[in-house]
Amino acid sequence: MSQRVAIIGAGPCGLAQLRAFQSAGAKGAEIPELVCFEKQQDWGGMWNYTWRTGLDENGEPVHGSMYRYLWSNGPKECLEFADYTFDEHFGRPIGSYPPREVLWDYIQGRVLKAGVRQYIRFNTAVRMVEFDPHSGQFDVTVHDHDGDRTYSERFDYVVVASGHFSTPNVPYFEGFESFGGRVLHAHDFRDALEFKDKDVLVVGSSYSAEDIGSQCYKYGARSITSCYRSAPMGYKWPQNWEEKPLLQRVQGDTAYFADGSHKHIDAIILCTGYKHHFSFLPESLRLKTGNRLWPLGLYQGIFWEDNPKLMYLGMQDQWYSFNMFDAQAWYARDVILGRIALPPKAERLADDQAWREREEQLQTAQEMFEFQGAYIQRLIDATDYPSFDIAAVNQTFLAWKHDKYEDIMGYRDKCYRSLMTGTPAVPHHTSWLQALDDSLRAYLAEQPSDLKAAG
Repeated sequence: MSQRVAIIGAGPCGLAQLRAFQSAGAKGAEIPELVCFEKQQDWGGMWNYTWRTGLDENGEPVHGSMYRYLWSNGPKECLEFADYTFDEHFGRPIGSYPPREVLWDYIQGRVLKAGVRQYIRFNTAVRMVEFDPHSGQFDVTVHDHDGDRTYSERFDYVVVASGHFSTPNVPYFEGFESFGGRVLHAHDFRDALEFKDKDVLVVGSSYSAEDIGSQCYKYGARSITSCYRSAPMGYKWPQNWEEKPLLQRVQGDTAYFADGSHKHIDAIILCTGYKHHFSFLPESLRLKTGNRLWPLGLYQGIFWEDNPKLMYLGMQDQWYSFNMFDAQAWYARDVILGRIALPPKAERLADDQAWREREEQLQTAQEMFEFQGAYIQRLIDATDYPSFDIAAVNQTFLAWKHDKYEDIMGYRDKCYRSLMTGTPAVPHHTSWLQALDDSLRAYLAEQPSDLKAAG
């Protein structure tokens, strides 16, 4: 009887896993029966944009933290699929920092070409995964919202591909309950136009704080104040953006900071990160970690140490993204297919600990993305995933970091060369700050005037 594999989530990680198996099948391999459970109505995970916040139409927690005007905050050349390039998808070069709809179109293009949608059960939320030690199999219980029924099926392997940027970490600050403006987490941020002509406080100093603050600036916020716990971001901000030490309390419409200063605030956006949250897993199978480059408990960053038939994809803090998920998915596939044998548990644990010790020595951003690049290289060297120039990707990351410190509001206008095809990106027809219409149609137009001519 054919083995069965459950994949939880049809976002970038789950789709990578489906594509990995489809690739093997296209080369003549016998692949297991695949069932991918996706609680949303469509694939894409975080990239499946929704205006909803809180609960979705089925009463499930909204998965997506995507906002309407998001653009890539890193060069597309660093996340490009090695087996499906931007050139192949769009038929011509585009800029290095595409907006949300453009990236979403690219992600969909690969899986449409691969024909893997048949494996996905949409509107189906996973409720529980239990391991039966006698059979060596998993019982996966799900709720099918279309049929309004709960059922269980048995699988030989389970791949957790549900991501870890959907359950917000929401701190409390004194005075929130009486604050006269709006308090929200980045998870619920959808449209920067809501904050036009407002004094916005962004709590946090990482990528979402930087990007959401920049969105508010671009779409007309009166002022942006960002506050930090440990260190400021330190970019050359516009005149109406200032950084302060951490918020201490709010009184009325005034925010008070750790340096004793205070400021009028209309809205507070908490860019305070996310939690790894797996409500469908029992204690014995549940990964518990912060957002870090090497979470302990996963051999090769994938296999649950106590039961390697359970796999996690994409659980690391991410410099690399799509192509790292691919590297993990191809490796997981080859273990399931019997092409790669896992070592004994003692060796797995020692290897896991060695990577953690390396991670703990990292200090600079360059050391961090080189560490993650070395990890990806290790995975792809063991599989038939197309090799690519990871050292050159690291150099692109380094240039990107430099560009941001030179011009935080203009770095998205820079262009890089594809590490897969060698094709240089072309400048977008409109600078990022001026590109207020960032739809797929507007972005792919040769010039803004083309949109008017097309009517």
